[in-house]
Amino acid sequence: MADSPDSGDAVGGDAHDEYADESRWSLLSHAVRGTGGDPTKGPVRRAILLLAVPMVLEMAMESIFAVVDIFFVSRLGDEAMAGVALTESLMTLIYTVAMGLSIGVTAMVARRIGEGDADAAGRATVQAVLLGTVISLAFAALGVFFDEELLRLMGADAATVAAAAPYTRILIGFNVVIVLLFLQNAAFRGAGDAAIAMRVLWLANGLNIVLDPCLIFGLGPFPEMGIQGAAVATTIGRGTAVLVQLYTLLRLSGHLRVAADHLRVQLSVMWRLVRLSATGTFQIFIGMASWIGLVRITAEFGAEALAGYAIAVRIILFALLPAWGLSNAASTMVGQGLGAEDPNRAEEAVWIACRMNLLFLGGVGVVFLVFAPQIVALFGGTGLTQDHAVDCLRIVAAGFPFYGYGMVLTAAFNGAGAVWTPTIINLFCFWLWEIPLAWVLAYPLDMGPNGVFTAIAVAYGSLAVVSWVLFRRGRWKTATV
Repeated sequence: MADSPDSGDAVGGDAHDEYADESRWSLLSHAVRGTGGDPTKGPVRRAILLLAVPMVLEMAMESIFAVVDIFFVSRLGDEAMAGVALTESLMTLIYTVAMGLSIGVTAMVARRIGEGDADAAGRATVQAVLLGTVISLAFAALGVFFDEELLRLMGADAATVAAAAPYTRILIGFNVVIVLLFLQNAAFRGAGDAAIAMRVLWLANGLNIVLDPCLIFGLGPFPEMGIQGAAVATTIGRGTAVLVQLYTLLRLSGHLRVAADHLRVQLSVMWRLVRLSATGTFQIFIGMASWIGLVRITAEFGAEALAGYAIAVRIILFALLPAWGLSNAASTMVGQGLGAEDPNRAEEAVWIACRMNLLFLGGVGVVFLVFAPQIVALFGGTGLTQDHAVDCLRIVAAGFPFYGYGMVLTAAFNGAGAVWTPTIINLFCFWLWEIPLAWVLAYPLDMGPNGVFTAIAVAYGSLAVVSWVLFRRGRWKTATV
């Protein structure tokens, strides 16, 4: 898939000779420490790396966060494990809303920063925090008063409900720390302060890793709280990170600063955020719900096929999170570039990020193709389950290079504020194309579970092609935020 004819670092190249002798290690150090300068200026490739390195590390840490609780809770028995799995399914709705809101926050903050209006960026951040807090309170009421009913609704038996209810009550009851962690990090990323977002997630995850075994098993002076301890540890970790975010916004942030006069409801700003985020939330929901449809088709082929699919998807999502970090960098560059009335710089950044993500996920795909049996073996399962998981991993990995390209392009639309474009693309590629294709390949064409896996790889390729065509048309350059 060809890049734009003017991709590369040609734009303003002679104006940035000051970076000509910068080593890769120096650039990496600046990216991690957040000291590389303003990403709206300087060579585009350098700016992408300054944003992408901390964002990739941030997403890698998020992927670790997702497995820590399961690792420790697995020592408590099947009911505790089932409770965590069911609660995480319930939390998917909260994650969907938080991620959808984050799309709008990043787009608005990036555009205002690109326009040189840091005051408006601060106001948008405050409105996002207020909106997120109100939404999280509604979810909290459900978790506190209907925790057992929610678990029964998910199919939990009496033993699982008894074991998991405290875990569910705490996680959903304090979901505000999840929502605010997502939204404030989205604001930092939009402002170009990606290193801050990375560091607060490291803090949250580090505290969770340390506190999980202490509170679950009662190590040292800590009480033995069982599964409830896992929820408390996670909430403390995320809550501490949110407090650090708030202090940084008020005192320390370089590009994004909240002032006293921002701390009031501004309905016009909040409405623009709602308009962007509602579409973004639907966009995220489409992607998540498509996996449910594929599960339903795969389940017809037995428990081994379903378990193998579940193992492979867990590995795939673990690998995709860092690639989303690079996509987020492109989204920020697009928003800031359009805000600065420099659409050429925005487009150049996208093509560079596309190539980087193609190489990254392409490399991961090769690893999965070669070492799929060894990787799957780490997650257990019977021989037939492992066979299905290996098939899924290898077939889906064949579509990784395309998805690496396509996810950057869809993130770029979001960064521009053209959020309906990737929403429609996702609706077409994942609902109207992937799920029917999976059914046709699995049943009429008698490919079984491998038909489902093939449909995923084909959908990845379709996403890349459709996104490329629409991005080249350039209508995203006129989107308003």
